Amino acid sequence: MSEEAEEVKRLLSFRKRVKKRIERLESELKELQTVLETINSILLTKGFKRADLVKKPPAAEAAQPVIPAMEESVQQPSITPMQASVSVSMPEFKEVATLKTASGELLAKLYVGENFLRIVLAEDKNFNVNTPPFNQFLVERVLAKMQQKDSELSKAGRLKPEEIFTYNIVREGDFVREIHIKNFDAERLRELKSSVKWTLEKMYEKMKG
Repeated sequence: MSEEAEEVKRLLSFRKRVKKRIERLESELKELQTVLETINSILLTKGFKRADLVKKPPAAEAAQPVIPAMEESVQQPSITPMQASVSVSMPEFKEVATLKTASGELLAKLYVGENFLRIVLAEDKNFNVNTPPFNQFLVERVLAKMQQKDSELSKAGRLKPEEIFTYNIVREGDFVREIHIKNFDAERLRELKSSVKWTLEKMYEKMKG
């Protein structure tokens, strides 16, 4: 084998090692970002009064608030416009988390209370309710399915009516501003966080394209 061929072989081998190293570093970076977000959430809950954590974002203040999620039929998914002239006091929150893209772009903030979840979408992004996969995945396959399952358990006498999973989507025109969710356990909370993040990431990609 010629000297030039040997050099090409060495370069190819070196390139392969570099690519693997980059992949490991990228994976480590994502893990560290997740850890950092968790630490920030813990610091927020311990370093600030709860009243400071639940200040309404400007976008929410500009529009009228809505009544937190009430039970709705599965046939009528709870994608509802904002109700007018209704005054509600939001519950206290014990955890605040953020959902971001891999590049660090804020998608939403999550305020977790006692059996109540308030998802506030990023103010600088107009997530349109008609942009896939919001309805097709998040509403129909996640939220509505959870509600349907609980409704069936309630009919079977295994769950009280007031314990049924409920959700309400706060809209300003076609733009989703907040999502309010009641009655969930730790497992469902993890699924909700994952599903909402994936949905918003896909919607954001379409918005940029």
